[in-house]
Amino acid sequence: MYPVDLPAVDDSDLTSASEQYLSSLESRARANEVFQASQTSEVAITANNVRRLQLFEDDQPDCSLLALHPPDDPTQVLALYLHDKWWCVADVLRTSSPSRTGLMLAQSIVERVIVFLLSQVVDRLPEEEVLFSQHPRTESCKLLWRDSQAVGFYTVKHKGSLCDSWSSQAYLLPVLDTVLVRASWRRRGCGLHMLEDFCNSFSTEEFMGVSSPLSPGTVAVCRKFLQQNEDYQERLYEVEAPGGWSQRRNIWLNIKLGRYSLCFNEESGPTSGETQRNEKQSNNCRPEPTSFNICDVNTLPATGSSEEQIKPCDPSQGGSSPSSKTSGTGCSPAAHADELDRGPPTRPAKLNTKQALMLQPSLSTEPCREKPDSEETQERIKRVRRT
Repeated sequence: MYPVDLPAVDDSDLTSASEQYLSSLESRARANEVFQASQTSEVAITANNVRRLQLFEDDQPDCSLLALHPPDDPTQVLALYLHDKWWCVADVLRTSSPSRTGLMLAQSIVERVIVFLLSQVVDRLPEEEVLFSQHPRTESCKLLWRDSQAVGFYTVKHKGSLCDSWSSQAYLLPVLDTVLVRASWRRRGCGLHMLEDFCNSFSTEEFMGVSSPLSPGTVAVCRKFLQQNEDYQERLYEVEAPGGWSQRRNIWLNIKLGRYSLCFNEESGPTSGETQRNEKQSNNCRPEPTSFNICDVNTLPATGSSEEQIKPCDPSQGGSSPSSKTSGTGCSPAAHADELDRGPPTRPAKLNTKQALMLQPSLSTEPCREKPDSEETQERIKRVRRT
């Protein structure tokens, strides 16, 4: 059996067990204790390579557990102390219960530990930024179980729940706040499954939200979902807290207007309202074909060749990303996310070939003719000939 399958413990039991174990380490009551990190390596368990991990964003009351890390790298986690023994991270994420499959509400403290591991520890490279901030203990969360292991999760801000601990603002609609799928399980429909579950859970609500900003992978998942479920196209919004109309942008509308950078590798990364990492576009991520990445040729320069007057957009000089600033090449990129509610932008008028030719000076192929002589000149010539 694995930790999630053992009898449930509460916050105070988890914290007190951690404190007692750490005290015994500091007093050297547990000498020469080691953890089998792999078949070929062992790590000594000392007070120097054991640290406390705070599980939740709010620390009242305190809820922490112990983590074992390599002596030379305190940012990595090798094992967790649960149920009076050390468990490797992979085992904490596993289950022996065949009934634990699909999306299930995270209720026990060990299930919240699993959410913590997925968001803070798993798939994290050395010296890499943490993807998410810690979640509040009261935040609603569902874990996705596949093949007897936790492969992802999503969290929800319920309508009416407080946006933060220092103001009285509350969410005006249910919001899908964070979504994460483990790297080895992406492109298997997990993100789409979680978005469908969220929308079905709040199907009686008139409007639903996804926390802003949206990563390219999240946009791709939303696009696929909205193509399959047209009745949600006018109900799903990108939202900034607390979700008033000035803080909403219709996702389907802005996908069609090309205002998102779309990644065709679905579930390429997590999304979070305020804590997600700024993602750089990968090679398989590119703007929608309908993105307003065209040249503004309403005003042509007075001088210069036709090549200088009508210059194609150069993605290397900016303007290739819907969120980039206007470049100096005359290209008009798509609107920034902050301007998505200000109405559709006006497309610059394209200059077709016929119009371009009309602007060029007319070059005649006929030979130049001299003006005919006047009648008076012709009479003079006749007189001279007669003489």
